[in-house]
Amino acid sequence: MRTLLLALLVSTASPLLLRAQSVEPLYSGTIPDSKPSDVKETSVTLANGGVRISNVVQPNLTVFRAPADKANGTAVIVCPGGGYARLSIDHEGYDVAKRLNEMGITAFVLKYRLPNDQSQPDKTIAPLLDAQQAIRLVRQRAANYGINPARVGILGFSAGGHLASTAGTHFARPAGDARDNTSVRPDFQVLLYPVISFSDSLMHAGSRTNLLGATPTPEQIRLYSNELQVTAQTPPTFLVHAADDKTVKVQNSLRFYEACLHHGVPVEMHLYPKGGHGFGLNNKTTKDDWMGRLQNWLDANGWLTK
Repeated sequence: MRTLLLALLVSTASPLLLRAQSVEPLYSGTIPDSKPSDVKETSVTLANGGVRISNVVQPNLTVFRAPADKANGTAVIVCPGGGYARLSIDHEGYDVAKRLNEMGITAFVLKYRLPNDQSQPDKTIAPLLDAQQAIRLVRQRAANYGINPARVGILGFSAGGHLASTAGTHFARPAGDARDNTSVRPDFQVLLYPVISFSDSLMHAGSRTNLLGATPTPEQIRLYSNELQVTAQTPPTFLVHAADDKTVKVQNSLRFYEACLHHGVPVEMHLYPKGGHGFGLNNKTTKDDWMGRLQNWLDANGWLTK
């Protein structure tokens, strides 16, 4: 009887075990652009259940494997937003990963380091170092994750959208002292109400100040204004924004869209009249589901084909 019960428990638990999330450190040794400090990671749970993480010192990836019967070999690295001050790790991270799993995509939620002068010699490159390392790591371990290393995309919300678009435009010269030849160019990018420009007229002030400091140089502003960094090699792009966004102006997405058109980059954009900022998966002002639009786009480009 005990043997039968044990067998029943194992057979019932196996599908859950197979889909259990794992957390993978981004770096196996010394973390680049880091220095000893008293900075300690903090996590706050809001009244509505939302989780906000700040002061990240040990960046990692939370792996959400696609179900075996749906897995199609595509991977997406998810960058939560939070103004480069915190990470909205739940509704712009874990929740999104679960929806991507339903499409057969294996998702990796990136807990990236936030700019911090105390723990980083150069805070301007720490988030990008982590995003590029995430792409590198996913490609290097593609066989373990059951994915195609030529189908690795990146998705980001708000300041996470700035990080994703930086990864999508700054890959030719990787940040830091990279000694690995693995490509850090995403195969596609998905940008949700993204911070794109650091120009005075379009910037999200908090994101720019947190990344570049209170008095950035004109060269820094231009370098991290990603609408100015688009080239013909920029990966295919999917954009979502609300016209009434008072936090990150919709012109951020419009400028990036126009830059993609100018350089012949395949691009699709969905604009909603209302929705504000930070709506995550659910823009409550419309019955339209942007994730459904994304699925159509991914399918049309062959990334959902097994």
